[in-house]
Amino acid sequence: MSANHYLLIILWIIYYVVHSIAAATSVKNFFYKKWKDEGLYRLIYSLFAFIALAAILIFQYSFSSPQLFSLNQLMFLPVIFAILPGLMIMFISIKKYFVALSGIRRVMGESEIVELKVNGIHKFVRHPLYSGTILFVWGLFFIFPYLNNLICVVLLTVYVWIGVLFEEKKLTIVFGKQYKDYSNSVPRFIPKLQGIKKGSV
Repeated sequence: MSANHYLLIILWIIYYVVHSIAAATSVKNFFYKKWKDEGLYRLIYSLFAFIALAAILIFQYSFSSPQLFSLNQLMFLPVIFAILPGLMIMFISIKKYFVALSGIRRVMGESEIVELKVNGIHKFVRHPLYSGTILFVWGLFFIFPYLNNLICVVLLTVYVWIGVLFEEKKLTIVFGKQYKDYSNSVPRFIPKLQGIKKGSV
């Protein structure tokens, strides 16, 4: 690996650490009290995340990176089984929850609605946006199998897995038995082939 690849690893780790700190409940509560505006913090947080992400991706593709394996005619399979399904899941999730997650709702003067989502795509997996994202990025890697892309998808996968464990702890605190029952009925990332059990939330 070149020095740029090591720097890329460091940048992704810093991004995920800062992202996690900014999303921590204690940090959010501090700024909520300081600014008296929950929506403003969420909006700034979303803008920072987007700009920082764009900057790292620009750097990631600003230098040459070795190809890890050769492409062949079977490379269309990731498009069918990972990229397209991943994009569909991401689109559904982002379209449904972007306004609430970004803080735009509060900036527009609307109140935030805190509720456990168990309908729609959430009947099949608890974290559809993460499932779609992982599918999408790994599908892209198998079409563009370069070292810089491998670094990106591996670190993203690790971050998502760790982040979900902390997120579920918070959801359990907020929703209690409702979330425990839901998590016992619906898988985290991969939907059950036989469908959802009877009596699921």
